[in-house]
Amino acid sequence: MSISIHAAPERLSTTDRTTIAVLLVSAFVVILNETIMNVALPRLMQEFNVSSSTIQWLATAFLLTMSVVIPATGYLLSRFSIRTVFILAMGLFSAGTLLAGLAPGFEVLLLARVIQASGTAIMLPLLMTTILDLVPSHRRGAIMGNVSIVISVAPAIGPTLSGIILNSLSWRFMFIFVLPVAVIALILGSRLLTGENQRASSKLSIPSVLISVPAFGGLVYGLSGIGSPETATQQIAVLSLVISLVSMAAFVMLQLRLQRKDRALLDLRPFLIRQFTLALALMVLAMVALFGVIILLPMYLQNVRGLDVLTTGLILLPGGLLMGLLAPWVGKLFDKIGARPLLMPGGALLAIALFSYTRLDENTPLLMIIGLHLMMSLALAFIFTPAFTAGLNPLPHSLHSHGSAVLSTLQQLGGAAGTALLVGVMSAGTLAAAATGKKEIAAQVSGLSNAFMVAAFVSLGIVVIAAFMGKAALTEDSDSPAKETAVAL
Repeated sequence: MSISIHAAPERLSTTDRTTIAVLLVSAFVVILNETIMNVALPRLMQEFNVSSSTIQWLATAFLLTMSVVIPATGYLLSRFSIRTVFILAMGLFSAGTLLAGLAPGFEVLLLARVIQASGTAIMLPLLMTTILDLVPSHRRGAIMGNVSIVISVAPAIGPTLSGIILNSLSWRFMFIFVLPVAVIALILGSRLLTGENQRASSKLSIPSVLISVPAFGGLVYGLSGIGSPETATQQIAVLSLVISLVSMAAFVMLQLRLQRKDRALLDLRPFLIRQFTLALALMVLAMVALFGVIILLPMYLQNVRGLDVLTTGLILLPGGLLMGLLAPWVGKLFDKIGARPLLMPGGALLAIALFSYTRLDENTPLLMIIGLHLMMSLALAFIFTPAFTAGLNPLPHSLHSHGSAVLSTLQQLGGAAGTALLVGVMSAGTLAAAATGKKEIAAQVSGLSNAFMVAAFVSLGIVVIAAFMGKAALTEDSDSPAKETAVAL
């Protein structure tokens, strides 16, 4: 099949730059919110007098909602204008944030998190699709470097910000501080973003929506619960995974049939492009490592070293800031030399950092821990921007929204899988070490070492995949803005 597309203009207009800036700030705020709640869960258990398994739903429900809504963003972005989708996303997020700040009880706070997640799920695909539409491919690396700040830095500094707030203020201020920024972004975006809709009209496939709920939601729930120490939870998680796999197969078959008429909820044709598929696999491995370590390191610092939440957050802060500082520079470097020269050393450095984490014990100097975290952050900075820029660059204009939705969906699944895998390995290793007679702290160190070892081997997969990445992706560059490029699929 041949798809005609128009190349993006060589230079960004003031309107385009404003559009991207508004979306970047908005996306940073909503992604930051994704991890800001994690360190507050113990306090909320006392506040609402609920169990640890109940309070975890504040995080689990957020992930479930994200996984269900993101696949539908391909349809939303192909059907409605940037302005309309932005107002929907930030409107939902702002309403959820206000409700969370005022929540009188656990049930209302849980509902607020679901509403927040609905807006968050829409924002990142909207940002990436807009960049693909507006920025010429040979300049996307520099712009996508800013997206890396959203994807990697915002989740990394969320716990730090939360720790600072919780150190002296009520948990409600986690939402009160975010709300004004979200509302200002909503007002600015509704005024500055374009309301023009140049996309083709399409009908929503209701069966696709219904099947996507158990397909993607069941997968995230199953991955989240598979590492639980409770047998009943593990059994439910396994059942969820089975239901998810059956539903996923049905979802894929339905999309393959619907995309022939351009009616798919999530068009799967981006997978026919080798560079996209390789970059996607690489991104999933990177998210497994990132989200797994985001969970494991605080556990080590608090449970083994006995540090408080604020100190833990401050130790992890330099790494998050380093990723943010390097991301735009790495993006510019990508535009000059391509993906492979950045991805291979990045993957190797990540593996070295994670293998070094396996040597942590109760006496490891904190400066060494900070140094290893900076090394890991440096490695991830060399991975994220080149990976998703190289993956999205080859997509034709008609598949921008669906490619962004696929990428965002698998990022969430990678994060959930990483958390489930590494926490499960850690728990099993801790129990095995305790059974041999090791004391509690020594058993936890042993479990954490096993988990970091698994993460290190996962990161080696990044180096292998990077070796197969092409030096240059197929793009829609042209000599003039009006020139059309045919992309064969």
